[in-house]
Amino acid sequence: MTVPADDIVDEFRAALDHNAVLTGGDADPFLLDPRNLRTADAAVVVRPADTAGVAATVRICAAHDVAIVPQGGNTGLSYGTESPTDRPSIVLSLARLNQIESVDPDRWTITAQAGVTIEAVQHAAKAVNRVFAPDWGARGTASVGGGIATDAGGNNVVRYGNMRDNVMGIEAVLADGTIWDGRRALVKDSSGYDLKHLFIGGEGTLGIVTSAVLKLRPATPYETSLLAAITGLDALAPLLDLAQQHAPGTVTAFELMPLVAIDRVVDVFDVVKPLDTDTEYFALIKLASSNPVDDQIAAFLEAGAEAGLIVDAAVAGTPEQEDNLWAIRDHIPPTSAYIEHQHHGLKLDTAVPVDKVKEFVQSVLDAAAEIAPMALAYGFGHVGDGNLHMMILPITDEAVEPWLEVHDAMTAEIDRLVFELDGTLSAEHGVGLLLRDRIGPQKPDIEWEMMRTVKRALDPQNLFNPGKLIPPVA
Repeated sequence: MTVPADDIVDEFRAALDHNAVLTGGDADPFLLDPRNLRTADAAVVVRPADTAGVAATVRICAAHDVAIVPQGGNTGLSYGTESPTDRPSIVLSLARLNQIESVDPDRWTITAQAGVTIEAVQHAAKAVNRVFAPDWGARGTASVGGGIATDAGGNNVVRYGNMRDNVMGIEAVLADGTIWDGRRALVKDSSGYDLKHLFIGGEGTLGIVTSAVLKLRPATPYETSLLAAITGLDALAPLLDLAQQHAPGTVTAFELMPLVAIDRVVDVFDVVKPLDTDTEYFALIKLASSNPVDDQIAAFLEAGAEAGLIVDAAVAGTPEQEDNLWAIRDHIPPTSAYIEHQHHGLKLDTAVPVDKVKEFVQSVLDAAAEIAPMALAYGFGHVGDGNLHMMILPITDEAVEPWLEVHDAMTAEIDRLVFELDGTLSAEHGVGLLLRDRIGPQKPDIEWEMMRTVKRALDPQNLFNPGKLIPPVA
C-alpha cells in the first residue's frame, strides 16, 4: 500500500474541518465494497463538507501527485472506487455534500449536491407535486454523484431515460482545483459543446461532480403495476409492443422476472407471491399517468391473452400490493440469499438492442447449460431498454470448485455473445476495474483513443480515478 505522507495528511486537516479526514479504523467503512468482497488499498479518506473543500482537496493532491478516488454512496458494483497501488492515493467521499440546494417547480428542476441520495431527491420532488424519475433498488443509499458518474438507469428508463436524460447541468471541480459551475436550467442551448456529458458516465475520471441541476417531471397520481405470467421469452417483444399500443406514453417500466428468482425471493424475504402459476417467466409492467389507467390495463391484458402471450396476471389493487410487487423486483438478484457463494458468480450488466433481448437471454442460458451446468443461471431486468442482468451462480459447496474451473470460459462466451449482438458489457453500473480489461472489443480503437485524448486534456496528471473505465493501450 502506498499512502500519502503524514505532512500531506496534515495539509488536508489544516484546509478542512476536523471531521473531514479519516485514517485507520475510522476509514475502514469507506474502503469496503458494498458486497463485502474487496477492500480499497487506501489509508486516508477525505470528506469535504462543500465544493470549496473539494477544490482545496484536489489542489493539495495535484501539488503532491496524490491520486483521487471519488466515492458517492459506495453502492457501485464494478470496483470503480478501488485505489491504485502504484502511487499515493486518497478516497474522496462526497457523502457530506448532502444538501438539496433548491427546488424550483416552475422551472421543473431540483438542484442537489452530489452526496444527496436518489430517494431524498424523489421525496423533495414529490413535496412540490413533481417526480424525479430515475429509480433503482439502492435508491436509499445511492447518490446523485454516483448516478451521474455511472449514468445509472434503473426501472423507469422506458419512459424517462437514463440519468443522462435527467441532468440539465452540473458543477464540477477540475484537475487544478478550479470550480466549473455549469448548473444551467436551460431546456435548449445550442451555444457549443455540451460539456456536462463528458462527466456523465465518466466514472469520476475527468473531474469531481459536486452538484447538479436535475430534471423534474409531472406528477403521476395514477400508478398501477401488474405481474403477467407469460408463455416464454418469445412473448417479450410482442407484449412490449402491445403495452405501448394500448397505453401509449404511460408505460414506465417493463421488467423480466424468472420464476426461479421470484421463488427464491419469496422464500427468503418478507414478500408475498402474487401468482401461483408455474410459468417460467413473468413480466412486471408499470403504467403511470395523470388519468386512471384501469381501462388501458384491461385492454392490454385482453390483447395479450388473445394473442396467446399471457397465461395469467395479477394487477396491484392497493398500495400494499404495489409495494409488494416492487419489493420482489428490488430483491432480485437474490445474491443475499446465496451469500455463501455469491462472490464466485457472474452478475451481468449487459444491454443489447431491444429486438435482440430474447436471443441474448436464451443464448446465455444455453451457453451456461453447456459450459457451467453446475451453476444456477437466469436472466432478469429492464426489457424495455434491452438492459438484461444475467446471473450465473454456484449455489452449493459442491458446485464452487467445478464452477471456478469454467468461470473464465463462461465469461469469454458471454463477452462474445454481447459483442456479436452489438451490445455492451456495461449498461448502467459502470466499467470500473471489473470490466475495464474486457470491454475493449466493444468500441473501435479510434473511439478509445478519443476518450484517452479527452482524459489527457482534462486530467494531465491522471489524478482522477486512475486506471478505471478506459482499457490500457495494448
